[in-house]
Amino acid sequence: MKKQELIHMHALLVEVAADVTDHDVTREIPAYEAATVRPTSLHRPKADHEAAIQALAAGILETIETERQSAVGISH
Repeated sequence: MKKQELIHMHALLVEVAADVTDHDVTREIPAYEAATVRPTSLHRPKADHEAAIQALAAGILETIETERQSAVGISH
C-alpha cells in the first residue's frame, strides 16, 4: 500500500475504534496510545502508520470480542 492509502486507512480505523470504544480510543487501546502516531502525523514514516493500523485493528477486535463475551455471560 502507498503511504497515502495507509494514512486514509489509519483515519478510518480511528473512526471505527472511536465508535467501538465509546470515543476513548487511547484509553481503551493502550497499544495504539503507545504507537504515538495519529492519522494527522503525515510526516511520520509509512512503517509507523502500519504499526498504528495493526494496533488499532487488534484493539478493535479485542474490544468486540470482550463485548460479545460479556453479552453472552462469559468472563474474559
